[in-house]
Amino acid sequence: MKVYNTLTKNKEELIPLDNKTIRMYSCGPTVYSYAHIGNMKAFLFMDFLKRSLNYLGYKVKSVMNITDVGHLVSDSDEGEDKMLKTAKNSNMTPWDIASIYTDAFLNDIGKLNIHRPNVLCKASEHINEMLDMVNRLYDDGYAYETSDGIYFDISKFPDYGKLSNLDLEGQIAGARVAINTEKKHPADFAIWKKAPKEHIMQWESRWGMGYPGWHIECSAMSRKYLGDQFDLHTGGVDHIPIHHENEIAQSNAYIKKQAVKCWMHCEFLQVDNGKMSKSIGTAYLVSDLEKKGFEPLAFRYMCLNAHYSKKLNFTWEGIEAAQKSLNRLSNLVAAHKDSDAEADSDLIETYKNEFRNALEDDLNIPLAMGTVWNAARNSVKSFRIYQLLMDFDKVLGLNLDIKRNEAEEEIPEEISLLAQQRLQARKNKDWKKSDELRDTIKSLGYFINDTPSGQIIKKG
Repeated sequence: MKVYNTLTKNKEELIPLDNKTIRMYSCGPTVYSYAHIGNMKAFLFMDFLKRSLNYLGYKVKSVMNITDVGHLVSDSDEGEDKMLKTAKNSNMTPWDIASIYTDAFLNDIGKLNIHRPNVLCKASEHINEMLDMVNRLYDDGYAYETSDGIYFDISKFPDYGKLSNLDLEGQIAGARVAINTEKKHPADFAIWKKAPKEHIMQWESRWGMGYPGWHIECSAMSRKYLGDQFDLHTGGVDHIPIHHENEIAQSNAYIKKQAVKCWMHCEFLQVDNGKMSKSIGTAYLVSDLEKKGFEPLAFRYMCLNAHYSKKLNFTWEGIEAAQKSLNRLSNLVAAHKDSDAEADSDLIETYKNEFRNALEDDLNIPLAMGTVWNAARNSVKSFRIYQLLMDFDKVLGLNLDIKRNEAEEEIPEEISLLAQQRLQARKNKDWKKSDELRDTIKSLGYFINDTPSGQIIKKG
C-alpha cells in the first residue's frame, strides 16, 4: 500500500517499522461538547484507513486519545481550558463534563460504524507520562521556564516547521499566538502550565501545581502505547501548522530521533461550500441527521465518495441523495443473496483486484466504490457476488446486508414547478403566496421542508 506522507510530501510504500504491525495514532476528541459531523469526518478517515489496512493483510495497533484536560480555547496557548470553560458555564465539574461527552462521542461513533481503537486513552490518566517528557525536555535544554509555565524552545529544534512549510523567519509576534514577552519566539509553545489556586484540574510538578499543555498529551500517550517510534499518525489538516508541528518537535527532541514515520491528514467538511460554524447553526450533529430521518450510515456513505485529501461539501440535498444511494446499493446486494446463478470467476477476480488496487493507491475509496457499484449492478445475480460485496463491506462498514427502504420515486414535474414558484415567492417575501403554494403541494400528497440548504420535497 502506498500513502501520501504530509511530512515528506511524497506518496510512499507503507512498510511496518517492525515488519509485523502498523502502529497508528489518531488525534481524538476534546470532550467539552458534542462532536459534530465535521469532527466525525476525521474519525471516519481513521476507520477507513484501519479497515483497509486490515483488509490488505496488515496487522494494526491503533491508539486514540480523549482530551479531557489541557486543550485551551485556541489550538495555541490562548484562553481558558475548554473543559474548564464548559464546566463553569454548566455549573458542573470537568470530570462530569468529560464523562457526559465521552459517552456521547462513543455512542456517535458506534452509530457511524467506526471501530473503537485498540487503545482509547484519557489525557487526565497519563499525567506522569507527560511530566516525564516535560522534565527531560527541560533538563536537556529544549525547554525553559516563564512566569506562567514551561515552554518548548523551537530554536533548539532546526526542523521546526517542516511539516507545514512554516516560514519562521517571516513570522511576526502575534501572528499565530498571543504576544507573550517572556517567550523567546512567538511560536514557542507550552508543554506545562502553572495553575492558579482556583484552577480545578492541577497536579504537582517540580514547578509547583500545574497542568499539561495540550500538545504534550499526544506525544506522551502515543509513546506509552506505541513505543518511541511508530508508523502512522493521522488527524485533520487543521492540526498540521500547530498541534502536529509541536508534537514532532517535542517527540523527536525527547528520543533524539524521528518518532513518527508517516503523517496522514484528511481535509475539512464544509457546509454549503462554507466553513462549518456553531454560531450560525451549521455545526450539525449525528443526532441532527437522525431527527431529519437520515441514517448515520448515510453520512458514512457520503464520506466514502470523496478522497480523504479533498474537501467534502455537506448539504441536506446531498445527505438525502446519499441515503437514497445507500438504500439502492443495499437492495442491489440483497438481489444477489438468494440467487443460484453462477457468476463468471474471472469477473469476480477482476472486481477483487480493482478494489484492492484502489485501496493500495493512497486509500482511493471513491475509485473502490465504482467497483462496488459495478459488481452490485451486474446483470447476473449470484450468491458469489453477494459474498464478494459483503467482503468489500469489511472496509465500507455500510451494513450492506440490511434490507433498506426502496429509493423514493422521483418528484413529479408538477410538484417541482409549484416548489420553484414557492421558492420565488419566498425570495420576493410574498409569504401569503408561499403559504398558498405549500398548501397546494400538500393537497397533492407532498410536503416541503425548508432547510438552510434549500427546500427538500418528500411524499407525504
